[in-house]
Amino acid sequence: MSETGASPLPVTPPARSPLFRAEHFVWLTARVLEQRLFAHHFLNGGADPVETALDAYRNEDGGYGHALEPDLRGPVSQPLHTGHALRVLDSIGRCGGQRVERVCRYLTSVSTADGALPAIHPSQRGYPAAPFMPIVDDPPSELLATGPVVGLLHRNEVWHAWLFRATDFCWQAIDSLEKSHPYEIEAAVAFLDSAPDRPRAEAAADRLGRLVREHRLAALDPDDLAAYPVAPGYAPGEHHFPHDYARTPSSLARAWFTDDEMERSLDFLAAAQQEDGGWPIRWRQWAPGIALEARPQVTIEALRALRAYGRSIG
Repeated sequence: MSETGASPLPVTPPARSPLFRAEHFVWLTARVLEQRLFAHHFLNGGADPVETALDAYRNEDGGYGHALEPDLRGPVSQPLHTGHALRVLDSIGRCGGQRVERVCRYLTSVSTADGALPAIHPSQRGYPAAPFMPIVDDPPSELLATGPVVGLLHRNEVWHAWLFRATDFCWQAIDSLEKSHPYEIEAAVAFLDSAPDRPRAEAAADRLGRLVREHRLAALDPDDLAAYPVAPGYAPGEHHFPHDYARTPSSLARAWFTDDEMERSLDFLAAAQQEDGGWPIRWRQWAPGIALEARPQVTIEALRALRAYGRSIG
């Protein structure tokens, strides 16, 4: 609210700016949640409407489902949906209170024997899911699912019994990484950026940065993508770039890349905006509606990354 008690006036982006074009794309294609998120991040929209939209995906068990992550369909709660919900709450400054207490109870209920999260809980069986997300009866713990959730909870100073073993799992998983793939490294960064033990996090990030460069897991020259291998199981052309690892300048992963490498990465990101105003998804598309639901999410994250690095978006 302003000093006069009135709601802030909505922002009108300059015509034909990246933000103007993205706004048109979002109003044309996005779910209500992404419409509210876009308005919150770029048009002076409030946080309450985002929370209200997110509630549609929340289940009685405290977790989130209903295809919040578009690659998992159906109503059941899943760790990946719930991690997505926490990212939304974090981005609007609402990652706390009873809502997050209920989330932690859900996380406890679906944890593996070592106290961490599986990527896909077996309750997904019977509902559509991406073919690259296998459903098994006794799924292993995954840094991919656990790291970002633990990192967000630490960043928001959430304290819950679930965090103790889950944090230990993340440290052990990161310390044992000798080879990896981009999404797992990004999950590790999401944990390390907010882990309470800062000296240990900085040392671990330094080691992971060397691994990323040695194994060419970041495409450092967008004009020569053939020089960078795509990870097994990824879609053709599903490269990851410096901005994917270091989503903000304050990320520990920023130190992995030179200024020139980061500038080329951001140039590539800015140029990827398509004619319709949205950014593309790079992972495998396996059903007709997936890209339609995922692209507004990717578009919002692209704009936030560009703005975080001081690029003009309008």
